[in-house]
Amino acid sequence: MRRSDFYFELPHELIAHYPVEPRSASRLMCLEGGAVLDALFTDLPGKLKAGDLLVFNDTRVIPARLLGRKESSGKVEILIERIIDGQRALAQARASKPLRPGTRLILHKDAQQAAARVLARTDDFYEIEFEDSGNLYDILNQIGHVPLPPYIARADEARDKERYQTVYARRPGAVAAPTAGLHFDQLLLDTLAAKGVESAYVTLHVGAGTFQPVRVENLAEHKMHKEYLEVPARVCEQVRAARSRSGRVIAVGTTAVRALESASHHGEIKPFQGETGIFIYPGYEFKSVDALITNFHLPESTLLMLVCAFGGYERVMAAYRHAITRKYRFYSYGDAMFLTPAASSE
Repeated sequence: MRRSDFYFELPHELIAHYPVEPRSASRLMCLEGGAVLDALFTDLPGKLKAGDLLVFNDTRVIPARLLGRKESSGKVEILIERIIDGQRALAQARASKPLRPGTRLILHKDAQQAAARVLARTDDFYEIEFEDSGNLYDILNQIGHVPLPPYIARADEARDKERYQTVYARRPGAVAAPTAGLHFDQLLLDTLAAKGVESAYVTLHVGAGTFQPVRVENLAEHKMHKEYLEVPARVCEQVRAARSRSGRVIAVGTTAVRALESASHHGEIKPFQGETGIFIYPGYEFKSVDALITNFHLPESTLLMLVCAFGGYERVMAAYRHAITRKYRFYSYGDAMFLTPAASSE
């Protein structure tokens, strides 16, 4: 398939710039078989049964957006892609001119500031080193901003520190939230547990590359960005146990799908720790996922391509047209979809 196959027109007013309150008050489109049902996210327990397994991504978003200037002159904006060690990070940069190795940066927020130096550039990313010998996470917490996606056209606010984070986030490292998980509050998690729905946690640190556009028309030529992933042995055991009791493995978000599929080979899921660059688009054969909870994604994005691979291209694109007609809210702070595989409608 081609990139342009995944294009659609989205009215600007359907882009969600703020989340609903409470978290679980968002809408939920249910796409099972050939039917489309408009529901609320609080209706999710009614779609699941005892013995099902929800797989969450427990990554925690770091304050990865840094503002400041070059020591010489000129404003600069830094978006941390990943932390390399206690002082070094890989980052994207926005400035009037490309940054050169050796350039010194003064980054600040309110009265706090930190200095860093550009070490090298590789493609769209810069390796930068902070001069402070303290913990880099502490530095980011002092001077960093919540890295809201570029389509949320506003500055980050105090409430975003809590709302652009899942309630179960525990492992710092992401620069974008696994947004399907933003709809779950503790009451809903408790309700699901009381029903006998189990939970498992993988870690995939979402990188800034998730917002990078697909620049080639032929999808087979697209090179996916790499992200750090951990699928513990415990999760593999939970997946096998769910299968043995005829429970479904339900991925909460596209990152959970990519995690499970990266760890699955020859019909078996095994522990995984390392980088994944898996790119899932129509034609891919899924190995470990029986249902998916996900938000509504950007046109021509790798996330939409994954959803179409899972739910069927025509079926998913028709659901998106339905979502636009019914004025669902799109993107990170928007509404959600629960869908089963395309095969279930055949």
